[in-house]
Amino acid sequence: MTGKERAETHKKVVNRLRRAQGQLAAALGAVETGGNCTEVVTQLAAVSKAIDRAACLILSTAMRECVSGETQSTDDNTVHPSIAELEKLFLMLT
Repeated sequence: MTGKERAETHKKVVNRLRRAQGQLAAALGAVETGGNCTEVVTQLAAVSKAIDRAACLILSTAMRECVSGETQSTDDNTVHPSIAELEKLFLMLT
C-alpha cells in the first residue's frame, strides 16, 4: 500500500467516524428533546453502521498489509498486529 493509498484510507476512516459522531449527537439530541423512537433508532442504526464500516476498513487495510508483507514506516512507533491478532479483531466484528 502506497503512502497515498494509506492517506486516502485514513481520510475515509476519519470521515466515517465523524459521520458516526454527528449521527450519535443527533440521536442524543432526539432523546433529550423527546424525539420519537423512529428518529432515535434510525440514527443509532446509522451510528452502528458507520462505526462498523470504519472498523472493517481499518482491519482490511491491516490484513492487506500483513498478507502482502508491507509495513509502515517504523518511525511512527506503529505496532503491527500478528495474523492471530488480526483474526481475533475480525471475529470481534462479527
